[in-house]
Amino acid sequence: MNQTLSRRAFILAAAAAGLASPAAGVSAEVLQGVTLSGPVPFSFDSLVATAREMALKPHAPTPVRHADLLEKIDFDAYQQITFRPEDSLFKGMRFPVRLFHLGRYFKSPVKIAIVEGGQSRDVLYSPDLFTFGPKAKSIAAKLPDNLGFAGFRVHQGDTNNDWLAFLGAAYFRSAGELKQYGISARGLSIDTTASKPEEFPRFTEFYLEEKADALVITALLDSESATGAFRFACSRPKGVIMDVEARIFARRDIEQLGIAPLTSMFWFTETNQRQARDWRPQVHDSEGLAIWTGAGERIWRPLNNPPQVMTNSFLDNNPRGFGLVQRDRDFRNYEDDGVFYDRRPTLWVEPKGAWGEGQVQLVEIPTEDEIHDNIVAFWTPRAAVKAGQSFALDYRLHWVDAEPYLSSAIGRVVATRRGNGGNPAVRDKASGYVKYVIDFEGGDLASRESTRNQAILQITASKGRVVKPFAIRVAGTDKWRIIFDLDAEGAAPVDLRAFLRSKDGTALSETWLFQHFPQQQSW
Repeated sequence: MNQTLSRRAFILAAAAAGLASPAAGVSAEVLQGVTLSGPVPFSFDSLVATAREMALKPHAPTPVRHADLLEKIDFDAYQQITFRPEDSLFKGMRFPVRLFHLGRYFKSPVKIAIVEGGQSRDVLYSPDLFTFGPKAKSIAAKLPDNLGFAGFRVHQGDTNNDWLAFLGAAYFRSAGELKQYGISARGLSIDTTASKPEEFPRFTEFYLEEKADALVITALLDSESATGAFRFACSRPKGVIMDVEARIFARRDIEQLGIAPLTSMFWFTETNQRQARDWRPQVHDSEGLAIWTGAGERIWRPLNNPPQVMTNSFLDNNPRGFGLVQRDRDFRNYEDDGVFYDRRPTLWVEPKGAWGEGQVQLVEIPTEDEIHDNIVAFWTPRAAVKAGQSFALDYRLHWVDAEPYLSSAIGRVVATRRGNGGNPAVRDKASGYVKYVIDFEGGDLASRESTRNQAILQITASKGRVVKPFAIRVAGTDKWRIIFDLDAEGAAPVDLRAFLRSKDGTALSETWLFQHFPQQQSW
């Protein structure tokens, strides 16, 4: 992967956001050029105990040292500060780690430690661990030895190909199965759409341990309203898999607690291409929210670029999974060989155990470009969170090409299009109708012929009228298509729902959900 941060990733992370010789017994491959502190006992349980004790005390933010000096390390200078590959942690092993420097947008240091044999040793900062380009060289001479680090990235062997990065607040990203960064995850979100300003928890300490089959990252989380201990076991069987153990403690009442939050970017697809004045056919990191409910229903909700901030809630009990998904992998539908949107990872959350009653929340924010992440999705418990309450939640994150556990019997949505309603040969716009066309593919659909009426359309609208709906197999393909006109009433959003079923009621497709905005239907 390109080692420089993209400006959008940089903005995203920034917005959230005594020496001892190496002790005997630590592997030489782990150390290389870094200096470590003396060893102290460490375990995940001990970090959980620390988080629990911290939650009983008022929040104490991490102090920022040398703020005036860090302010001079702007975006351009930051791109020229690179961790020396020869000093990588775990050099010569499967997953070497390189560290991020502090700067204008990352002023709060994080503790980074190496774990081996049940003991941890802090990695101590030195400017000698970094190389500084022309725009950063004048600053390098003034950097103190106790500055600290901003985060870290994980590489594949001794190459420049990194596949996982933790930088800024509680954000982290993976290049996934197709080796291209895109969507981000967070450890926790607090009050994202609540009546008060959003709170951004931070990972303040990281403990890294390389095992035979995984890199284990243990992290301490801290914020005004909560603390937490997280354990990420990161492996690369197919794509990137992160098994997460999260132990969360509430310092005070929390209006909205976001579990396994995902953050992405959506500007336009074939659905709303006319909203964007751009030469490319599509621009997005993710194109839809997929949910596999506790009852077994498969839901596909194409993302929107709405006229105002919108929050939608999808109630569920013990969800089987949800994620922000990039389904379209055809380069011709993006035509961008600089950032490769066709390779952006799908990120799927797989709960382990019973998460109980709650809801998947989807937040969509208007945007007129691609540099801002404007999509958030997370799980929030039904019951309000009270001070002193704790949560033990485990889940798996899949950074992959397609969402896992796809049904062999259920067709998936592969396109959502819209345009003028009515008869396309008549050009009658007076009706004000909007035509929707939804394509489904896969599952059992290929074996069904429309002439036998083997797929029955189910469709509803929260308001207005659905006009002349029908479903038909697309000639010469294995796809099925739903077509209907919508006669919307008033200016309020219209919630649409459609799927295909057999005569006996068995679902043949995902449930397609969409939110129509009448003010966006003028072409």
